[in-house]
Amino acid sequence: MDSMSCQFFNNEGVNMSKKLVVITGASSGFGLELAKEFAAQGYPMLLLARRIDGLQAYNFKNTLIKSVDVTDYTSFQAAIAEAEALYGKTDLLVNNAGIMLLGSLLDQNPDEWQSMLNVNVMGVLNGIQLVIKNMVAANTGTIVNVSSIAGRKTFPNHAAYCGTKFAVHALTETVRQEVALSNVRVLTIAPGAAETELLSHTTSQEIIDGYNEWKETMGGKSLDPKYIASSVRFMYELPQEVSIRELVISATRQDA
Repeated sequence: MDSMSCQFFNNEGVNMSKKLVVITGASSGFGLELAKEFAAQGYPMLLLARRIDGLQAYNFKNTLIKSVDVTDYTSFQAAIAEAEALYGKTDLLVNNAGIMLLGSLLDQNPDEWQSMLNVNVMGVLNGIQLVIKNMVAANTGTIVNVSSIAGRKTFPNHAAYCGTKFAVHALTETVRQEVALSNVRVLTIAPGAAETELLSHTTSQEIIDGYNEWKETMGGKSLDPKYIASSVRFMYELPQEVSIRELVISATRQDA
């Protein structure tokens, strides 16, 4: 049988055999690599980010790009509804949006704690709630929450950040248990240090310098984000009855 005969296209030319993938924080780092990975495989996508100019330049096919802050539940909900009207129900949500504001609790601005809690925890909870009811009703679907090795172990100057990422691990496992019998997968990927813009969010130059010195022990370069993207696709494209509950991935020379 010709492979094309197994594929179904709507009037807009969307391959309906590929289901909707939603990616938050899609403008850079892991999110941008995820968008490239799933676009290359022909998935219709909803890409969400606060900054979207760079994303639009990629001209991804069958893709809706929306400027959305994941802490804004109403805007997040509206974007998903618009995408689902075009491409069908969400089959994969990657909760990737996050910020890392490193600092010592001795003197860190509490506003930075709140910002991380809002994006890294509330943004993830918002995304889960917006798609999971439909997934349970359909008896299928996958949510991948992007956490961090800092959600499994602690590091100096990471107290608030670690707190948010430990929370991602905890809420992911809790929700996984709640929906497992509905054939819905809720998974965690925990990257180590990677070549993204996350470190640029930190306001302490001393901490940034120390982080970069640590990277030198890895040969001066940490994990390439493309490997996070290919790992997420691998987790997703396994048969629905297979659940990689947690994947921890880092540069081989990362020793912490």
